Order: sequence, then C-alpha cells, then structure tokens
Amino acid sequence: MSTYTLPDLPYDYGALEPAITGEILELHHAKHHAAYVKGANDTLDRLAEARDEREFGGIVGLEKTYAFNLSGHVLHSIFWENLSPDGGDRPDGALADALTEHFGSFEAFQQQLTAATTLVQGSGWGVLAWEPLGRRLVVEQVYDHHGNVGANTTPLLVFDAWEHAYYLQYRNVRPDYVERLWSLVNWTDVARRYTAAAAS
Repeated sequence: MSTYTLPDLPYDYGALEPAITGEILELHHAKHHAAYVKGANDTLDRLAEARDEREFGGIVGLEKTYAFNLSGHVLHSIFWENLSPDGGDRPDGALADALTEHFGSFEAFQQQLTAATTLVQGSGWGVLAWEPLGRRLVVEQVYDHHGNVGANTTPLLVFDAWEHAYYLQYRNVRPDYVERLWSLVNWTDVARRYTAAAAS
C-alpha cells in the first residue's frame, strides 16, 4: 500500500526572505509538515491493525487523528506551491473575474481572507476555496487543519495561521505576517487550481 511522502519545496529554504526566514521555513517544512506525514502514515497502520484484529474500540480517536494529520499534509502541500519568491501583486484572467464576481472586488476578497486568517482562534488556516454545488468561490476559516470546512470545497489558496509558521519571526503579531504573505502569493498556481476545480 502506498504511503504519504513529504514533498520537496519548489524553492530553497531562504528563497522567501525577508517575508519568511529560511530558519522558519526549514523548521516548518522539515519538522512540522514532516510530522503530519508521519502521523498520517502511522495512523493508517493502526487502522489496518484494527481491521485485522476486528477491534474498533479506538476508532473515534484514530479517525480524528487521521483527519488531522492528512489535512495538515494536504494543506501544507498546497501552501508551499501557493508561495513563490516571484509572487505578489494580483491575479488576472478568469480567476480575477471570478474574484470580482463572487466578492465584489479583489480588495474585498483580500480583506475577507486576511480577516479570516488573522482572526483564527488558536490554530488554523484562512482558505480561498471553490464550492462546486453553488459554483462559487468562498473564503473559509479552518480550525486546526480540518474543522469548520465545507465538506465539498476544494482549497485553492491557503494561508497558514499556526504559530509555528510565523512566531519565531513575527512573535504574536499575526497581522504583520499575514500582510507579508500577500507579497508571496503565486497567482499562477492559484489560477491553475481554480481552472481545474471549476472544470470538474
């Protein structure tokens, strides 16, 4: 059975400086993201053992643990691709049109995602997602990695609001960190994800 693996970053650890230091990026990727990958794989093994032994007394905890670690792995994998040392500015084309259609303007969308990310209570994410039933873009405020999420949405742009993403550099001033993330957004990647999600 295949297992989850830690993806390589599409840039060097120091490439996103000064917005994100190389020290933070290395810790974030090589330690925190790697821990979610290991957690997802370990929990899959424990679920397989439970099936083999027909012993499901711990299923509630195992399913929660799996969801937490898998979602952490998925969101971080998107996060790395969403960022680029050549990022920033704003999108154009179909994604730009969709943001205006569903939020009124790029500025209104930017303000909503900034607020959703900055005001997460505890740990979580701000997410721009595609909601296929209503065929619209939405902003979600995700708790931990998997709480408060629309069941059918596809994340397109994710902002990590866990303290391990910024605390060594920005201390407890999360708004400054979120503001700097906008200078790194890889709109080419976000637009590609939007096109694929909207076409499905």
